[in-house]
Order: sequence, then C-alpha cells, then structure tokens
Amino acid sequence: MARRRTRSEANIWPGFVDGLSTLLLVLMFVLSIFVVAQFYLGDRLNVVKQELADKDSELARLIAQINSLNDQLGLAQAERERLQAQVLSLEDTIAQKDEELAGLAAALATSQAAVAASAEELEAEKALSEEQKSEIATLNAQIAALRRQLASLQEALDAAEAKDKEQQAQIENLSQRLNAALARKVQELQEVRSRFFEALREALGDRTDIKVVGDRFIFESDILFGSCSATLGEAGKVELNKLASALLDIQGDIPTEVNWVLRVDGHADASPLGPSCRAVFDSNLDLSAQRAISVVQYLNSRGVPERRLLATGSGSSAPLVSGYSAGALAQNRRIEFKLTER
Repeated sequence: MARRRTRSEANIWPGFVDGLSTLLLVLMFVLSIFVVAQFYLGDRLNVVKQELADKDSELARLIAQINSLNDQLGLAQAERERLQAQVLSLEDTIAQKDEELAGLAAALATSQAAVAASAEELEAEKALSEEQKSEIATLNAQIAALRRQLASLQEALDAAEAKDKEQQAQIENLSQRLNAALARKVQELQEVRSRFFEALREALGDRTDIKVVGDRFIFESDILFGSCSATLGEAGKVELNKLASALLDIQGDIPTEVNWVLRVDGHADASPLGPSCRAVFDSNLDLSAQRAISVVQYLNSRGVPERRLLATGSGSSAPLVSGYSAGALAQNRRIEFKLTER
C-alpha cells in the first residue's frame, strides 16, 4: 500500500510541470501580442497626432487668408478715394510736365539758334541738344502714360456721371407724373366744388345773409344760432338741410380717389362775452368751436358721413370785415363751409 502511494505521488509531478509550462507559454504569447499591439497603437497615435498638427496648420493658414481678404475688402473704399485723389494729382503732374516740356523746348530752340562756328562749341551744343532731346522723349513718355491713366479714370467717372444723369431723369419723370396727378386731382375737386356751389345757390336762393367768398359759403351765425348759444335753431336747421341735400346729391359723382372733406369753420365777433355767456363758454374761441361742432353733428345726423366732416373754431382772430358796427359784427359772427381735400 505504501509503494502504490509513493508511485502515485511521483506520477503527479510531471503533469504539474507540463501544465505550468503550458501556462507560461500562454502568458508569453499574450505578452507578445500586447507588446505588438502597444507598438502598433503607439505608431498609429503618432500618425494621428501628426495629422492633427497638419490640420491645425491648415486651419491657421485659412484663418490668416480670411483675415487678409477682410482687410482687402475693407481697403476697397479707401482705394476708390485714393484713385480719385490720384486723378487730381495726375492732372497736376501733367500740367507740371507740360510746363517742363515747354521750358526744354524753349531751351532747345535757344541752343540751336546759338550754335557757334567753333567745332568744340558745336560739339558741346550737339551734346546738349541730344541730352535735352532725351529728356524731352522721357517727359513725353511720362506724359503719355499719365494721360492714359487719366483717360481710364475719366472713363470711370463718365460712367458714374451717366448713371447719375439717368437716375436724375427718372426722378424728374416721376416728379412730372406726380405733378400731373396732383393737377388732375385739383381739377376734379374744383369741378366738384363748382357743382356743389351751384346746387347750394339754387337751394338757398337769393339770401343776403348767405354769401360766397372765394371758395367758401358763409352763413351768418344769427341764421343758425341764438345769442350766446351753440344750439341750432329751427330756421338754421332748415338751411342746413338744404346744404346737406346738395352735398349728398353730388357725393356719388366725386371720384373715389379724391379724399374730400367739408370743413366747417366757426368764427365769432370781437365783442367780449357777457357775464352770463362766460358762465357757459370760456371765450369767443370756445363759442365758435362749439357752434362748428353743432353744425357738424347735425349734418352727420342728416346723412353726411362723419369722416367727410371737419369742425374748427377760430374765435375772433379772422374777421371778415373791419369795424365794430352792428352790421360788421353780424358779418364776423359766421359759419364758413369749404369743400376741400383732406
């Protein structure tokens, strides 16, 4: 029994050694793969870093190029102003060169006229003439170049002026058309006003207290209101009914593009308000304005559109006649009607 146990223990050891050897080989293989992978990844990482560095360099170059283009665009306006200044400078330079050329030509003529019989003087004169001719040729070449530059710049300026003239012609054409349209509107309104006046004259008859002054119908306030009152009387309503009917008869014939309005202007005389009247109205201006508003409200109740009515009060600031007689004061207390455009 002891011999079998010893033999069994002796047989286990070689198997253990083989297993350990196999494990070591596997570990060596894994370490080899790890080293190769690390080497490959390190090399690949270096390549990627280099590519990133190249991309950064390219990006920096592109940014610099964009900044340069922005600077060039910013200089475009300055270049245009510089060219205009250069035109003036070239004109001055040409004038100076022309003066120099004239002086050299005069000197050449003088030299040629002063040729002496002496050979030395003749040679010296010839040398001088050749030198002056060379200078003249140089100046002529410079002037020709300057004139070419001036012609090019002049062409650009002529093109700009032609464009300005074309735009000015368009503006003048539009202005003429606008003036013609305004004239047509004024004519249309004038025709409507004439028809309105004629219809109102026929409706009102030959009353002396209602008159036409220029382009206005004038009602004395005594026809429409009582003393120190902004309430229409019955007699006044009758006359306003005639006015409203005449206006409603012609409003359908007024062109739709004419934005017409009947302006109602209230006027008072220059007499100060009495104590009882001051208790109702602040001033003659307030009284005239309230009377104009009453007329507008009544005409609106008779069918005249509210947007076609306009009430204003002027107090005693615009008398129709001068003086303080009873007749003058009665004429200055009035309501004026004017058919006009808003």
